[in-house]
Amino acid sequence: MPVPNNNVRKASTVQKVTLPGAKSTKATSKKKEEEEGVDTGDGWDDWSHGKALVKPPDQLELTEAELKEEMTRILTANNPHAPQNIVRYSFKERSFKPTSVVDQMAVHFVLEGSLLHQDSDEARRLKAKEGLPEETATADAEVQPHVEKPETPATPVEDGGEVEEAGEEDRPDSVASKPDKKEPKVTNQFNFSERASQTLNNPLRERSCQTEPPPRSIFSATANQWEIYDAYVQELQKQEKNKEKQKSVLSKKDNDKSRKKMMLVETQNDDITKVGKGSKIFERMINQNTFDDIAQDFKYFEDASDEFRDQEGTVLPLWKFQYDKAKRLSVTALCWNKNYQDLFSVGMGSYDFNKQGRGMLVFYSLKNSAFPEYIFPTNSSVLCLDIHEQHSYLVAVGFYDGCVAVYNLKEEGQEPVYKSTAKTGKHTDPVWQVRWQKDDMDNNHNFYSVSSDGRVVSWTLIKNELVFTDIIRLSLNGAVSEGPEGAQQERIACGTSFDFHKQIDYLFLVGTEEGKIHKCSKTYSSQFLETYVAHSMAVDAVKWNHFHPKVFISCSSDWAVKIWDHTINTPMFTFDLNAAVGDVAWSPYSSTVFAAVTTDGTVHIFDLNINKYEAICQQPVVAKKKTKLTHIEFNPIYPIIIVGDDRGYVTSLKLSPNLRKKPKGKKGQDLPKGPEAEVAKMEKLLSLLREPEPGTV
Repeated sequence: MPVPNNNVRKASTVQKVTLPGAKSTKATSKKKEEEEGVDTGDGWDDWSHGKALVKPPDQLELTEAELKEEMTRILTANNPHAPQNIVRYSFKERSFKPTSVVDQMAVHFVLEGSLLHQDSDEARRLKAKEGLPEETATADAEVQPHVEKPETPATPVEDGGEVEEAGEEDRPDSVASKPDKKEPKVTNQFNFSERASQTLNNPLRERSCQTEPPPRSIFSATANQWEIYDAYVQELQKQEKNKEKQKSVLSKKDNDKSRKKMMLVETQNDDITKVGKGSKIFERMINQNTFDDIAQDFKYFEDASDEFRDQEGTVLPLWKFQYDKAKRLSVTALCWNKNYQDLFSVGMGSYDFNKQGRGMLVFYSLKNSAFPEYIFPTNSSVLCLDIHEQHSYLVAVGFYDGCVAVYNLKEEGQEPVYKSTAKTGKHTDPVWQVRWQKDDMDNNHNFYSVSSDGRVVSWTLIKNELVFTDIIRLSLNGAVSEGPEGAQQERIACGTSFDFHKQIDYLFLVGTEEGKIHKCSKTYSSQFLETYVAHSMAVDAVKWNHFHPKVFISCSSDWAVKIWDHTINTPMFTFDLNAAVGDVAWSPYSSTVFAAVTTDGTVHIFDLNINKYEAICQQPVVAKKKTKLTHIEFNPIYPIIIVGDDRGYVTSLKLSPNLRKKPKGKKGQDLPKGPEAEVAKMEKLLSLLREPEPGTV
């Protein structure tokens, strides 16, 4: 703490002032004494001994140990007033998340200064510009070096005169310094000098132009019906001529474009595509060599033991198709390609409501059982599919989430080319079956779908979108058609399967979850044509016979397979298979042969022409006992069937000769062949079961 010291010498008062932040030095007092001409050599010791520290009365008294104790304070850069609960939206994770990075800097005061260091180049240029001498410009700065000198012990000064002169120059209150020296005018940093300049304005130019007025002609005519008709005829003739010209031009352009495309395709066939195609063929060759015994059995093997079994037959396991990424998915749909008989598609998914997730659409070929030809992963389970008969690259698919989609095998990528959405009328429940139909009047492709929401919907492929039309709405009391206000009945029946008649385009059957089968018409949607009380549980499949126009078959989880004549309300044949039936299929080569699969892993094959009461083949085809068979399909040409199970495996089986043999005729008798013979064969069986008409008795 600085102690004031007042000494009165030679009738003059000297006041000692300590600048803040600077040490009080003895050099300043020495200068003052030299100015006053005081000799400090004799009484210096006495004066120094009388100097003492003055303690304030309220100062705290500490012991030596407490004084030596070091008090440590840690300064951190954290702002205690900064908020710690700032929440920002994360676009990456699509949620609000607290932020850990908080700005800890607090600004208390900001002032932009205009001071320049006196030794800098800019300060020197400013001094030279203003014409200031360096002594006057740095007058205020000369006091600072004297204050910052370290404290040194006071010694008698011999050359006091020089110090006295310096002190008179430095002291602002000296009488001699003020009146004699003229202070130069300091430049005002806020002075404003206005400078202006003028530029030449661009000269104005005028431009004008004059156009010829359009030609005018005055005409008058009378408008009659025949004149209007003649004008329309002339206009139509002009349009036809223009169309012919455009067609000829377009045909030339198309030919040129096709040639250019061919050239581009030929040039773009790089080595990678060539290697890819060659490796695919090479892979097929390796697989056929590896499974050569299976290929030989498929082509040539005929079970000779059938001759000793009379009427019974067997199935021979051939290839087993499996994809590693679809192990935990069930086979939910099977369909053969009509144009390429070795290619078939498999729908993967899950029937369990609690295990819904991803699905998969894969295509296998009999030429390569190791890996699929095409793979399309989906976000929802695939429940049904159908391949177009004429355009075999188009595949219609129904999903568990109610969507329907169309995949194009010619297009690159794994996304469908068409897919229904909530805006385009998708189903609100799982889609259980889809079927392609003939093109409409405008040559647009269309297919039908049935769902648990009770709707049978027609989907038309128009340009880049699916256009839906509700054909019929199923209810427990009858069909519900859309009224003018869209009113619907509350009790809606759940559709589980359907099939269209092979010969009558407008006729189709719909199986429901309540066990009923409804015969419906595309053109008459307000009421069912017929209702059959078929099963006590949901109808899993209903299919028309390939040959006989009146016969269809149905199966259900109530262990029953029934064959119907659609003109009669009661079933013609009923078979109990002692297990829930997953699927049933008619054979493409005989009107009396059909096959079914059950959940106990058994394949049942019937031929009504041989045995009307029991199956001629019952054979388990699964490796594990708990594996359930879900679907079955006949190949359209080869004597093989494929069956799918709930573990994602597809097994191909070859039918023995007894399962596909034709009836033998008498010697010298030619049996009729073709569809007419198959129809007659089924009609003969039905005539035995029909009740005779009262007029014929």
